[in-house]
Amino acid sequence: MIDKLELLLALAKERHFGRAAEVCGVTQPTMSTGLKQLEEILGVMLVQRGSRFQGFTPEGERALDWARRIVGDARAMRDEINGLKHQLSGEIRIAAIPTVLGMVASLTTPFRARHPEVRFKIRSTTSSEVLGLLENLEVDAGLTYIENEPIGKVRTIPLYNESYRLLTAPDAMFGDRETVTWKEVGQVPLCLLTPDMQNRRIIDRALRSVGAEATPTLTSNSLLVLFTHVKTGRWASVMPAKLAETLGLSDTVRSIPITDPDVNYSIGMVIPQRDPMTPLIAALVNVAREVAPSLQL
Repeated sequence: MIDKLELLLALAKERHFGRAAEVCGVTQPTMSTGLKQLEEILGVMLVQRGSRFQGFTPEGERALDWARRIVGDARAMRDEINGLKHQLSGEIRIAAIPTVLGMVASLTTPFRARHPEVRFKIRSTTSSEVLGLLENLEVDAGLTYIENEPIGKVRTIPLYNESYRLLTAPDAMFGDRETVTWKEVGQVPLCLLTPDMQNRRIIDRALRSVGAEATPTLTSNSLLVLFTHVKTGRWASVMPAKLAETLGLSDTVRSIPITDPDVNYSIGMVIPQRDPMTPLIAALVNVAREVAPSLQL
């Protein structure tokens, strides 16, 4: 049964019979047979078939929810049994929004010092994609906003509060100030993340709350692109305070707190709502809780 549920999950991810079969390491006929056998076991049609994949039936969508739960529990059981026999090993897959990438090492470094046999795979993605990857068992944990937009049925571990800074040249508009208001930020031509990023939506919402609008002269889904432009001394941006601290400032860049209003959003780790946790995730949660106080600015 578990192997057939794995086929169903692969099809949900790939939305294509051939690619799903390839991911599972089986032939397409073998995959089709496995899915039909699952339908026979459950007594309902799960997949809408045609010359190509057309989607899932309502019963198929419900079966997917159960498949994620059952397959997740089966993997957790295997990991826990292996953990009892040996020291922790394996790979932890983490999806993180771009604005928190600078602090990931604060988690992975102390973790690996305790568990040197564990490997990490870090993916940079949007907040909505973090939750999708977690739901589909493609990652083990996520690092994202936990109080701003709906995050669904996950367990959250708060890490720190994100506040915001205007990064600009000392001789630019407001560059000599100790603080700047959001209304004043609205007067500055900015380079910002693209609107699909939650950080950008937070910035837009803060500006609208004071009757201002962002006027980006450059947008990108890469913070590296934004920061390299700011470092030239010819561009300005709004970035989280912790990120600005992590990236490091030069003589050409000032990090100025933005006030009126004070805007703060909670960043945390999200993991599946499943008990018991796998030994790897339980160890990661323990490290996250230990380092959280040191992450506060």
